[in-house]
Amino acid sequence: MSTPLGLKDVPADLYGKRKHERALTLMAAVAPRLPWLAGLGVRGRELGSPTVDAQQLIVRAMALVAVDDDVVSLHLRAPDNTPLPRWWPGAHLQVQLPSGLLRHYSLCGDPADTRSYRIAVRRVPGGAGSAEIHERLAPGATITVAGPRNAFPLIAANHPAAHGSNGGSTQSRSIRFVAGGIGITPILPMLDYAEQREIRWSLIYAGRSRESMPFLNELERFGDRVTIHCDDVDGPPTPAQLAGEIEEADALYCCGPPSMIHTMAELLTDYPTIEFHFERFGTPPIIDGKAFDVELFRGGEVLHIPAHRSVLDVVREARPNVRYACKQGFCGTCLTRTLVGNVEHRDHRLTPAQRQHGEMLICVSRATGDRLILDL
Repeated sequence: MSTPLGLKDVPADLYGKRKHERALTLMAAVAPRLPWLAGLGVRGRELGSPTVDAQQLIVRAMALVAVDDDVVSLHLRAPDNTPLPRWWPGAHLQVQLPSGLLRHYSLCGDPADTRSYRIAVRRVPGGAGSAEIHERLAPGATITVAGPRNAFPLIAANHPAAHGSNGGSTQSRSIRFVAGGIGITPILPMLDYAEQREIRWSLIYAGRSRESMPFLNELERFGDRVTIHCDDVDGPPTPAQLAGEIEEADALYCCGPPSMIHTMAELLTDYPTIEFHFERFGTPPIIDGKAFDVELFRGGEVLHIPAHRSVLDVVREARPNVRYACKQGFCGTCLTRTLVGNVEHRDHRLTPAQRQHGEMLICVSRATGDRLILDL
């Protein structure tokens, strides 16, 4: 996600706002959606199936790039080595693994290399996707990718930022990059982009230890513009250390765990002229959530969704095969149709028409009332 600094609502507020009495019957609720019912559930595409821009790529090489955090990089090429779709810093790929699992990984190679993509994958405890990549994927394997797409674009340019009201002095804006752990991956191409365009920039890269931090060797050429902060030596970074010497009208790009993004959001709330752009790796926190129930229509199970948990997390305990990918409300993989109940939409993807027809992304959206009935 990339956003200018509107931070009073960061992280997203996911609670329901009003009580909803379940006075309507199921058929009354779904009557406006009868055209879909008449089609026996046929949709534009099956959830989790590759999108129209999907293509088969070959894993040409794999390398361990962080020992303690168990991070591997993968180089991907077309089977016939033809040029791949162009991409820009901050872009990611949707990857469909041989098992059918869908995951999203930032591109961390060189955008000028038109015949190869590079991604990096950290082994996540209990993560089925990362386990498959680390344990079963090998050079020569074929995977399906869709994209590139960009939800975290580098949009700052080297234009003058005015200081003072009389229009006297100007200076070029600077960019502060903040990366935590595997969050360095979308930042890496941004550094070269800024360097090529002579944009002033600095980076702080934080991690538990040097052994847990991928791509340290690729940052050495930038000298003192890069600060490496290791928790086991320096302790956790303070908000001031993360922000550095950022000034009015500068821009800050942050990618890391939710706690890091929340820290930066709080710090910058009082600086509205500083643009704040972020991408989080991990599920966004649910703030002031309210509990409600979800009924799975096809099986009749009724599940309780606690205030601090997402619909997706609870549903997957009953239906482990429900597909998901980003868990942040932008990829659309967990798209689910609502048959009864009103939805508090907190995604970044669905159109007004999709929402009107009862679709929701269960990774982030919630009920506005006591109960939802889902077409699951």
